[in-house]
Amino acid sequence: MRKIVGTVLVVCLLAFMPRQESFETLARAALAQIDGTMQVRGLRDSVRVLRDEWGVPHIYAKNIDDLFFAQGYVHAQDRLWQMDLYHRTYTGRLSEILGPSALRHDRLMRLLQYRGPFNDREWKSYHPEGKRIFDAFAAGVNAYIADIGEKLPVEFTLTGLKPLPWTADVALLRTQTAMPVGDVRSELRLARNVSQFGAAEANRRARPDPYRDLQVPAGTDVNAIDDAVLASLDGMMTGTIRLPLLPQYERWADAMPRDNEGAQENSPGSNNWVVSGKLTATGNVLLANDPHRNVSNPSIRYIVHLNAPGWNVIGATEAPLPGVAIGHNGRIAWGLTIVGTDQADVYVEQLNPANHKQVRWQNGWGNLRIVYDTIRVKDAAPQIIELKYSRHGPIFHVDSLRNLAYAMRSTMHEPGSAGYLGAMRYHALDNCREFLDAQVYFKAPTENMICGDVHGNIAWQASALSPKRAGWDGRLPVSGTGEFEWQGFRDDLPREFNPERGWIATANHNIQPPNYDPPLFFKSGDTGARYRRLAELLSARSDFTVASFERMQHDAFSAAAAEDVELFRGWTSANPTIERARSTIANWDAVYDRSSTAAALFSYMRGGIAPARADTLAPAARQRILERVLTAALDTIRARQGDDPVQWRWGRIHRSEFPHMLTRAYDIPAVERSGGPGTVAATGATFREVIDLGNFDASTATNSPGQSAQPFSPFYANLARSWADQQYFPLLYSRGLVEARAKHTLMLVPRR
Repeated sequence: MRKIVGTVLVVCLLAFMPRQESFETLARAALAQIDGTMQVRGLRDSVRVLRDEWGVPHIYAKNIDDLFFAQGYVHAQDRLWQMDLYHRTYTGRLSEILGPSALRHDRLMRLLQYRGPFNDREWKSYHPEGKRIFDAFAAGVNAYIADIGEKLPVEFTLTGLKPLPWTADVALLRTQTAMPVGDVRSELRLARNVSQFGAAEANRRARPDPYRDLQVPAGTDVNAIDDAVLASLDGMMTGTIRLPLLPQYERWADAMPRDNEGAQENSPGSNNWVVSGKLTATGNVLLANDPHRNVSNPSIRYIVHLNAPGWNVIGATEAPLPGVAIGHNGRIAWGLTIVGTDQADVYVEQLNPANHKQVRWQNGWGNLRIVYDTIRVKDAAPQIIELKYSRHGPIFHVDSLRNLAYAMRSTMHEPGSAGYLGAMRYHALDNCREFLDAQVYFKAPTENMICGDVHGNIAWQASALSPKRAGWDGRLPVSGTGEFEWQGFRDDLPREFNPERGWIATANHNIQPPNYDPPLFFKSGDTGARYRRLAELLSARSDFTVASFERMQHDAFSAAAAEDVELFRGWTSANPTIERARSTIANWDAVYDRSSTAAALFSYMRGGIAPARADTLAPAARQRILERVLTAALDTIRARQGDDPVQWRWGRIHRSEFPHMLTRAYDIPAVERSGGPGTVAATGATFREVIDLGNFDASTATNSPGQSAQPFSPFYANLARSWADQQYFPLLYSRGLVEARAKHTLMLVPRR
């Protein structure tokens, strides 16, 4: 009896003892509520949120205000930490949490950001109800922050931070692909090469596609553009941000974060295509899209379904953005890949030697606009910064000795140029003709926008706000005195509607028709490998299905590798080890399958093959080169993958990792993948869609690693393995199927 009483006492004491905290208990305690009923201040009526078994929220509201309020609320439930870092990064507020090391970044962000005016030209460019939508979305984010109080996502607990209040204009920040700083850097690098090698040789090295002779614009002194000018745009911290944990968590096991050493997108690698019903098994249009960015934790994209009177749209957006950027509305479907349109120019302003707050304009002097701003800095005094703007845009570098200033003119400073938000209008479109008409509102990023509709139409346009340059091509910096001004924006952008071949595809290649002048952009070298592969596949059959489109998205064949494989055929090596390796490559199908030994071995020697490609080489000389390359590749693969050839495989090289930015306790296991650079199945596609315009419930999608960014959420890592295994989930659309597959139901009701 005494034993029983003692046992009961111990159990009771254990029940009342404080629970030992760990990274897991902290994360679980912070999980968002995704079932039941929540009373929310700010709603007009009730909203139902059904999360399906893959974590996609389907939001059913009774009016547009509640729809976007709920979207902001739900996005914050799953991605608040990601959203807050986005807010801080692109408003130039990282110094507040990182200290002086982020000052350069913050200054650049504040210098380059769009500064208004925030009037109807801005708000209504995205949607006739733009201000109303953005206000509602921001109110929803703030309502969630208020409702959860101290139960913030675990990252806030670990760092001691609090989320910034959300405002309507956060969604309008010009970020990453909508911030064409890369165009500016390209001009400056080319100018440096012209200074060093001359225009003809610099142009040869640049390998412009389309080819044009390179002319140095009148008044541009390329010798004045030194490394300091180019370096003035360095310092942006748009990658992973390392924040310290609070002292009480630093010594916990697994506190130190890991670097992401997995394969990253470097192609670029986006693809999209659409086929008419004459090429499908059902006679209905099919559309596919896999836009690429870096593989990360959390995913950059978030899938959501928005349903209210006048709205029934599903697809992917980014967590800080309302609406759906890529998806369908039950009548049309659309997808995108980067075009590469040159949306920025460097203007070299002549400073008044007597007054550096003035620059020459035509025959006189014009005043610079001066803005003063204050950057708050962690553990340091606030910094007051002076930002200067000419009529062309922000001054990013001043050369006082030469009395020169460098300004960036860019479409990002034009109204309506926030990224992806032009797609908010698509909910109301009925067909691809209307879709093409709506492209006037899609100003950034520069995207190949494809469309398919239920009426059987397919269409494409190279969309973006595209500067009209008269008599110059934008490849080199130009004088800011008035001779090289934009003449508005182009209205002759390349497009197609129902081409006879029955399909449209883009893959970040040069989409400009022959003799299209002046060019929208200049690619460097041959960027058409993936497009040529897609064209080959799309021209080969007339019975496409959703399943065959899924297989196409994972096509891992490399035409370039196939050409090199031929070099290993028709000869043998006297060395048995080298001969086994040669035979492995010679019998390879040039498919980067994750289980392939040949693909792994080939990847370690690809860089050394070039000398063996020369047509003038004698066979014996070519063999000697290839034997040396094989020997080096064998040494490398043994060092990295061990001595057992059975364990050599491409997937050990082409693996995707999902480290958490703060602690390895929340890392998601890495996955091995097929595909890679140069293949249709390039590295960075986490979101994919295949849309069946005849049966929307048959449409499929992927996202990775999960919809939620909250560690230990059921939707934090649930999609990573299936994504690597090339498995899709249904993109549920009809209300009945959504109800049937719902795993969690959350009712948001007004708090009176």
